[in-house]
Amino acid sequence: MIILHLLDPWKRTPIKTWRFPIKTTIRIGRAADNDVILNDILVSRYHAELGCYRDPENLGRWYLKSVGAIGTFVDGRLVDESKLSHGSLIQLGPTGPILQFNEQTFRRSTATLSECTHAGNMPGNLFCIHCGEPLNIQRTVRNYHILRLLGQGGIGTTYLACEARATGGFGTKVPEVRVLKELRADMADHEKAQELFEREGRILQMLDHAGIPRFYDFFIENGKSYLVMELIHGLDLERWVLRNGTVPVPQAIQWMIQTCGVLDYLHNQEPPVIHRDLKPSNLLVRSRDNQIVLIDFGAVKELGHSPGGTRIAVEGYSAPEQMMGQPVVQSDLFAVGATLAFLLLGDSPIRFYRHCEGLHRLDVSNRPEIPEALKRVIHRATAPLLPDRYPSAIALAQALKACLTTPETNMLPIAEN
Repeated sequence: MIILHLLDPWKRTPIKTWRFPIKTTIRIGRAADNDVILNDILVSRYHAELGCYRDPENLGRWYLKSVGAIGTFVDGRLVDESKLSHGSLIQLGPTGPILQFNEQTFRRSTATLSECTHAGNMPGNLFCIHCGEPLNIQRTVRNYHILRLLGQGGIGTTYLACEARATGGFGTKVPEVRVLKELRADMADHEKAQELFEREGRILQMLDHAGIPRFYDFFIENGKSYLVMELIHGLDLERWVLRNGTVPVPQAIQWMIQTCGVLDYLHNQEPPVIHRDLKPSNLLVRSRDNQIVLIDFGAVKELGHSPGGTRIAVEGYSAPEQMMGQPVVQSDLFAVGATLAFLLLGDSPIRFYRHCEGLHRLDVSNRPEIPEALKRVIHRATAPLLPDRYPSAIALAQALKACLTTPETNMLPIAEN
């Protein structure tokens, strides 16, 4: 974590503090789009940038680059670019504000785990049933033991991990497991991938909802970026359908109502947060309570930020405006409608697109397994034109709830847990 203190010019004591647990570039200046905004006439609009070295020799160290017209001083020396150390003093201009640079590092675990020799552990056990120690550590990253590969996504690889502790420190208590997500190093546009990865961590850190995995940590180790999140025990909806077949209508409706609840929370953030990657494989059914949890925030975007940014779309689930790189909150609602079609029909929604009323759109009108009221909801949720769609997640949830009260839906069973 990088901490910047604005110092009193006479007492040299902090009068304001900025903390950056995730960012790898910090911009300082008078303009409103800087990370550290100093409303002082002695500061340039864009005065200085702090960054993290990527080359092997200086990996993990921070530097300052002066970009303002009136110069920047590090520890009393005028610089164009300079390495920074813990406690370095940054002065913006000859008589401008003084910032103190501090780097807070996470405590590294120096302990090594002894090899567990207890008998009676079944093949595939992650932890010893007697002492609670991990049985198969693939590698250790900072203070996390990686236990198993979970999966690979667009920009990251996810692992099952637990926090490292001293020998014998676990006792018989099994340590809590986490999901550790590692930014892939082989990305063609690594700089853009790094930006998306940092955005995911920054936004997750601000969120607090039962339908969203909890954020625990963000760090950079050996030039790679890592996110640590809550592990959700459950099955994603794509695998649920592959394993069990189509979802009974009442259950599918209830799961999509829960999804709308998560989206309503995201869309009412300031600024609104758009997920942009809602699909069956990113919706988990939590085992303990049969509730939906929305995962994989790698494509998440704050509405109004970064216009003309990366275009992220999933065939069959993404709305037309998102396909063109202009997502809005209703784009997530479109994906809810398409996901509902997948749950009820057991196949990719792209197979049910037709040319209707002069538009290429999802059409389930001839599917007898879907109640008529629910067909109308799917039709409106996936309307190609924005004005024809539901205006909010709450409006879509209310329409779905109304479908539960229709006689044809009441006669249908709910899936067994």
